[in-house]
Amino acid sequence: MLGWLGVAWAGTPEPEVRAWPFDDVEARGHLLVEPRQAEPHKTWVIREATVMTATGVVHAPGFVVIADGKIAEVGPGAGPALEGALAVDGRGMWLTPGLIDTHSHLGVYPSPGFGAHGDGNEATAPTTPGVWAEHSAWPQDPGFAWAIAGGITALQLLPGSANLVGGRGVVVQVVPARGSRAMRFPGAPETVKMACGENPKRVYGEKGGPSTRMGNLRGQREAFLGAEAYLLRWVDYERKKAASEESGEGKKKKEAPGDLPLPPDRDLDQETLAGILVGKFLPQVHCYRADDMLSFLQVADEFGFQVRSFHHALEAYKIRDILAERAVAVSTWSDWWGFKIEAYDGIPENLALVTDAGGRGVVHSDSGVGIQRLNQEAAKALTAGREAGIQVTDDQALRWITINPAWALGIDGTTGSIEVGKRADLVLWDHSPFSVYARAHEVWVDGLLRWDADQPTVWSDYLIGQEVGP
Repeated sequence: MLGWLGVAWAGTPEPEVRAWPFDDVEARGHLLVEPRQAEPHKTWVIREATVMTATGVVHAPGFVVIADGKIAEVGPGAGPALEGALAVDGRGMWLTPGLIDTHSHLGVYPSPGFGAHGDGNEATAPTTPGVWAEHSAWPQDPGFAWAIAGGITALQLLPGSANLVGGRGVVVQVVPARGSRAMRFPGAPETVKMACGENPKRVYGEKGGPSTRMGNLRGQREAFLGAEAYLLRWVDYERKKAASEESGEGKKKKEAPGDLPLPPDRDLDQETLAGILVGKFLPQVHCYRADDMLSFLQVADEFGFQVRSFHHALEAYKIRDILAERAVAVSTWSDWWGFKIEAYDGIPENLALVTDAGGRGVVHSDSGVGIQRLNQEAAKALTAGREAGIQVTDDQALRWITINPAWALGIDGTTGSIEVGKRADLVLWDHSPFSVYARAHEVWVDGLLRWDADQPTVWSDYLIGQEVGP
């Protein structure tokens, strides 16, 4: 077994599992970035709101108890009287899970939008798996505060789509922080951004290629072939090291340093791709056309990995049965298409058709503006589906912006729905979340009240003295 990646190679003895030595370095880095203690959690009782749980259950009216940052209780009616708890009157209001955006460039393309802020595309080579969006993300981007004012509690920050493999994304919780590492969503797996179609061939067509779709696929296949070879070198090293240690014990002697095998050199690009091959990282793939999605699925089959979500995916409706069968999420817009040829064949019924086929639909933004009204984007897709005669429920539409994106990012076990034991990532709306008039009145992230429309605060030091005085 390859200790740091957890991959088993058939037909070979399994040496002792060893931890990937750089995990500890990353853990220490987290502490160095944000050494302050977390704010103390309070106990809240939100009473008599319409509680939309995103589990198929709606309590109208209902209550939720928040304790120690978790959802401690949920049910119908006014809820228990808890001494010392902060009570929120939810009458005439709607409570939902926090909204989650699977596709954002906040921080890597922050506001204001100047060239000096354009850190989302490492457009220096067609494949750049070793870069991390986290290392470009600027926590002072005022877009984060605008996002939480729209009910967003978590999102995925991605590199851009210039490259066949653009690098690692990062899942963050929407909280003020001094460094991007401190925004990471606890326990979220690594993600990797890849791209099909027009963008890579447009960017690199006159820079040595790829210049065609077939060139795109060759580039991605070659990248994964290199990662396979990298894995084999580590497997061989682990096997030899285990054999050497076992031999030393059997002979009751201490091995000389020269007798131990040397580990392979680290390769940051190959480490990222290897993480995909062994199922440790979640692939997020920019693809518009149905044929591009099918071509990339061939790559995934060849190298034995699972695509977690296709992004944009305007033609997902054409292959919705295949995507549903293969459990590939569809992260898309409600009605944004036609801005380039591969985006020409989008339809507003896309999400409803994917959902009707048993697929996992997701509304994403890919926009610092659209992220502020993700609930309205879901409402538009819901309306388009119903007008076409597709039976889509409010609960299914709510899942497009809560539990389904949580699944696409690998965090559905801790957020995305209102269930006992999950994080208290919640939004209290003053109208139905599918109303054009809906405003996020209060937003909790991990049980902490992070947004109150009655007492708005400035998160970004960058805006002090520019937008609102201190």
